[in-house]
Amino acid sequence: MSERSEPSEPQRLVELLRAGLPEGAVVVDPDVTDAYRHDMAGFCEAGAPAVLVFPDTVEQVQHVMRTATALRVPVVPQGARTGLSGAANAVEGCILLSLVRMNRILEIDPVNRTAVVEPGVINAELSRAAAKYRLSYLPDPSSWESCTIGGNIGTGSGGLCCVKYGVTAEYVLGLDVVLADGELLRTGRRTAKGVAGYDLTRLIVGSEGSLGVVVRAVLALRPTPPPQLALAAEFPSTDAACAAVCTIMESGHTPSLMELMDTVTVRAVNSLAKMGLPDSTAALLLVAFDTVDPATDLAAVTDLCRAAGATEVVPAADSAESDLLLQARRLVLTAMDALGTTMVDDVAVPRSALAPMLRGVAEIAERFDLTIGTCCHAGDGNTHPVVVFDADDQDEAARARASFDEIMALGLELGGTITGEHGVGLLKKDWLARELGPLGLELQRRVKAAFDPLGLLNPGKVL
Repeated sequence: MSERSEPSEPQRLVELLRAGLPEGAVVVDPDVTDAYRHDMAGFCEAGAPAVLVFPDTVEQVQHVMRTATALRVPVVPQGARTGLSGAANAVEGCILLSLVRMNRILEIDPVNRTAVVEPGVINAELSRAAAKYRLSYLPDPSSWESCTIGGNIGTGSGGLCCVKYGVTAEYVLGLDVVLADGELLRTGRRTAKGVAGYDLTRLIVGSEGSLGVVVRAVLALRPTPPPQLALAAEFPSTDAACAAVCTIMESGHTPSLMELMDTVTVRAVNSLAKMGLPDSTAALLLVAFDTVDPATDLAAVTDLCRAAGATEVVPAADSAESDLLLQARRLVLTAMDALGTTMVDDVAVPRSALAPMLRGVAEIAERFDLTIGTCCHAGDGNTHPVVVFDADDQDEAARARASFDEIMALGLELGGTITGEHGVGLLKKDWLARELGPLGLELQRRVKAAFDPLGLLNPGKVL
């Protein structure tokens, strides 16, 4: 009788995972796992995972992490993989930990204006659920109909309404986090105020799954704002549009949205959706208010835009027309993707530096002979230059990568940051050191080691 052979390491990993997960939750079929290897970022490598798992309880996530620690296997947490930095990309031989089945809204408390949700909840679904109580979850990334709350927390995402309502970090009150060894950490609070100890909640937000796996979140809700009214203002130059942005903010207005699209972006959206936007304009500024009397605010902003050089200002007559204008903005990435392979930058600068930032991007596009369209969350200085190139043309791809780096360098020179809301991931890892400096980087590495001493959580990302 022949001796029974011991299982290989990959086999043992799969067997141990299956011992604590339901049937069908452990996937090794390469045709399936290959589809989960990467997010939506370009120029980011992705390894071959050993296994893909779909837990649906906190205890199952703990089992995955305990197994990973026992066998020293890296783990890459994932949500909907709509990210643009490579943070959800597989590393070689890893466990891909997909949290999409943990998609329950556990509680909505209209008195305390909070929601308790699992990480796989879709952003828009939470907003719709809160609306039944006349409440809203206000952070609204452009991908809000598909991105998950866990992914929003992982990247510290923003959205179109940040100019008035802020970003994800300002709405996360507390978290349940499974650490690398399977222990469950509870951070934060359910109260409106609380300053007990170091703010571990804020530390986890934006950490891209490198410190722990978020399995539950306590989120702040706000009363649903009134419907927005928007205007569209055409400008003969991005300088003039940026001057209008500065004047609007300096004048004390608080728009609920202020978005800027350059001519490349406007033409791309028109080509995709035939929305009748003005192809001839050099910059299109969208401004919206959700105040008690938005028409009065729009009238004042109309005057400011015209004083700054706007050639045409068209206020929406009602919320339906406003929604149409905002839909044009939400289509930007889809429209740019239709032009070729894209790299989406995410450089935030002070509002006062928007004009030189956009001028610099246009100069970079000309110098590298590339199409680069820029849209901005102009109200908070967050620019999204989108580099378009032919991925099959090695020379053009190299120029695209070089232009991307020059855009980040320009942002830092102007007093900005390499990422306002997309995260560092793989794409901007080398640039993080330039922004933080040696001491800042070393302190962050010490924090990482305190949470994850074996370096198993999303290795190779961020730091």
